[in-house]
Amino acid sequence: MKKGLSVVMSRIATPARVGRRDFIVVVALAAIAFFIPYVAGTYQQEVGFRILQLGALAAAWNIAAGYTGLVSLGSAGFFGIGVYTMAMASNAGLPIVLCVVLAAVLASIFAIIVSPALFRLRGLYFTVGTLALAEALRIFVVNSPWFGGQAGIYLTAKAFTAYDLYWIGLIVAVVIAVCVLFLLRSRWSYRMQAVRDDEDVASQLGVRTYRTKLWAFGLSGALIAVVGSIQALNQGIVQPNSGFGMGWTIEIVSVAIIGGMGTKVGPWIGAIFIVLLGEYLIQFPEIHLAVVGVVLLLVIRFMPNGIWGTLTLALQKDRNFS
Repeated sequence: MKKGLSVVMSRIATPARVGRRDFIVVVALAAIAFFIPYVAGTYQQEVGFRILQLGALAAAWNIAAGYTGLVSLGSAGFFGIGVYTMAMASNAGLPIVLCVVLAAVLASIFAIIVSPALFRLRGLYFTVGTLALAEALRIFVVNSPWFGGQAGIYLTAKAFTAYDLYWIGLIVAVVIAVCVLFLLRSRWSYRMQAVRDDEDVASQLGVRTYRTKLWAFGLSGALIAVVGSIQALNQGIVQPNSGFGMGWTIEIVSVAIIGGMGTKVGPWIGAIFIVLLGEYLIQFPEIHLAVVGVVLLLVIRFMPNGIWGTLTLALQKDRNFS
């Protein structure tokens, strides 16, 4: 996995600039998604929520990994912070919206606290460090009496239906997509790209690399925590091994790489591919992970820019040739 990430990062495509058309596309797709609950059943709504959830997670992870070069395997840590924040805050009687905001704030604070130590590491050492951090956070929650231990925490709020979760997932996905577009439209995108390409050269040219990495890492973690908070509403009960499970990190990385790291559309393409593949293989759970692993290896080997990145480069070559 670590070697594969290095290959992808070394050949990643530079993201295109963001224009008004990108925002129009987001609005158009959101308008189409708006009508899905009215024409689809419960099963389709659950699949739609899953696609929106994974796409939003990969897009948030892409901010740090794809655009800034901070390839983290500690996404489950931020995800778990969001899950537990929603569970504890909603049980305390706080409104859902405030719980989501609180999850983002706590994840940002956590990112600020751990950044001085993590940013001393680079490359694969940073990647391994984030993985160890997420696992340490899971162990802390398991052994802490404040979080219910292995038994976890039951949500006392009213259970959400597939219809409700779809709408919440759609709102969160649109917000994250717009945040990414505004980020790529700002000056921060140039600094993030400079840090990703060569941090030492960027520092010599006057880029405040620490601040740039902290901004990207904190924002990415906050948005991942937001998606984690709505997962708590989907589960009804939160436990350390599910909230902080390594499976979330693997899914996020797989979706981003297959769709295309460092691209605006790639995370959403990867989410559609992974979710539909999982539904197709739902009767064969013993080979599901194996098939995803083979697909991931093939993409890293033959399509390092992912599905969307490879398609975009091919279209650009055709235009130049014609």
